[in-house]
Amino acid sequence: MNTKTTVALKPADVEQKWIVIDAKDAVVGRLASFIALRLRGKHRPDYTPNVDCGDHVIVVNAHEVKFTGRKLDQKIYYRHTGHPGGVKQRKAGQVLDGKFPERILEKAVERMLPKESPLARAQLTHLRLYTRPDHPHEAQNPEVIDFKAMNAKNARSQ
Repeated sequence: MNTKTTVALKPADVEQKWIVIDAKDAVVGRLASFIALRLRGKHRPDYTPNVDCGDHVIVVNAHEVKFTGRKLDQKIYYRHTGHPGGVKQRKAGQVLDGKFPERILEKAVERMLPKESPLARAQLTHLRLYTRPDHPHEAQNPEVIDFKAMNAKNARSQ
């Protein structure tokens, strides 16, 4: 009699791949959702929730992501300086035009991972964001994934 068993993945058995995604004209939320899925490893048939089995994700042209609708003017990012009354706010358009525009995508991915856990922090370290079209990870032989070709809604041109 053939019995089916579920095999839990062990950290030593994990083979992590490297993937490259071009974020030019990609919609932020859809791209962040795809990246979070790959970082967690949920695309794998042997996914184990308590093991870091996700891929290393390299995102190039991270400053050229797009928002749908009027989010550039209406979406607000809040931060706190640590001092009383130190809540600061910036609109999404201001962040994209600022010094660190890749933070938009970084925060979107971070907020899609499990909250406040060592595993989520470890998985987030596998995300590398670059505002240039080149990256220093050629030695890892990353696989290029055409995210925008997966669905017509993934890309927005303006």
